[in-house]
Amino acid sequence: MRVVGLLRGINVGGRNRLKMADLRAAVESLGHTEVETYLQSGNVVFAVGDVHDRLGDEIAERLRDRCEVDVRVLIRTGDEMAAIVAANPYDRDDPTKVVVTFLPTDAVAPDLDLDAFAPEHLTVNGREVYLDLPNGQGRSRLTAALAKLDDGVSTSRNWRTVLALAEMSAPRQ
Repeated sequence: MRVVGLLRGINVGGRNRLKMADLRAAVESLGHTEVETYLQSGNVVFAVGDVHDRLGDEIAERLRDRCEVDVRVLIRTGDEMAAIVAANPYDRDDPTKVVVTFLPTDAVAPDLDLDAFAPEHLTVNGREVYLDLPNGQGRSRLTAALAKLDDGVSTSRNWRTVLALAEMSAPRQ
């Protein structure tokens, strides 16, 4: 089974610097195979014999020990990534205008007046929050408001990255 590891806050603003070769080596050192990274922002896809609740914690611990980087790692299976793609409620031509925020547990709709953030929208679906950001993520008032509510447990990816990770984690023929 192929899975995706989503690292929070890697190589952002000069903090938590991590070379992707070091990330691949850390994941391989845990016995996982077919390890690939995507971009420089903490996305790793690999084959694993057993997906279990501590898988993300094990990778985080290995990175702490080997690379002196303290991060949270969220895990999604290839099947879960395919379901995330299928559940996207927003149809945008520009994949950078849709963002998915990944959480470790089922999301709860934020206590915000969402009408105040129009034309931006969000949809909660299980452990993911889909954001429709027609003016982009960099200028988004909604993502700024959500960041204030986040206790450091989520990580976000734009739609282009979500699609790439879903493709990379799909079962291989």
